[in-house]
Amino acid sequence: MASDAYPVMQLPPITISCSHEHSTWPGTVSISARTLHAIITDVHDSLNGPQALVVVNAHGGNYVVSNVVQEANAAGRAMALFPTREDWQDARAAAQLSSSMHEDMHAGEIETSILLHAYPEVIRPGHENADHVANERRHLLTEGMQAYTKNGVIGRPSLATAAKSKAVLDSLTASFAHVMNLLLKH
Repeated sequence: MASDAYPVMQLPPITISCSHEHSTWPGTVSISARTLHAIITDVHDSLNGPQALVVVNAHGGNYVVSNVVQEANAAGRAMALFPTREDWQDARAAAQLSSSMHEDMHAGEIETSILLHAYPEVIRPGHENADHVANERRHLLTEGMQAYTKNGVIGRPSLATAAKSKAVLDSLTASFAHVMNLLLKH
């Protein structure tokens, strides 16, 4: 974990984010992109001491965080987004994952591997047989995930292992050094 390996102050997570693509499933709670933008901006503006903020994004539906980071830096406020697409690609390669980033969109190999490592008790029996490939998702933003999957899986959870997760997390922790180096320049 980056907060164990680097001299950073870890803030509490924002536990509700932009999950509109999940809206047809009961129990889905979501905030608007403008609310997430405002929360991140307010947190950064309220920092007393540290002058930089790294936004660790753990949900693909949080498209707005890229804009928040760009706007902050354009205004002279140091902010970084982690992990980037390239960080995920490096982590996938380090773990020798079989599925592609496109194929492995939701509850597939990488997410199930991380949960098998960190919280195995939340993985339901049967994940080994829950693979669902939906590579054509042209209208995901319009129709949501329900148009492409009935159970929320878009990927191959059958390929998941706890060992792959360790390699993914180790790679991400190593990649965080690039973010630290960038922010130390500011």
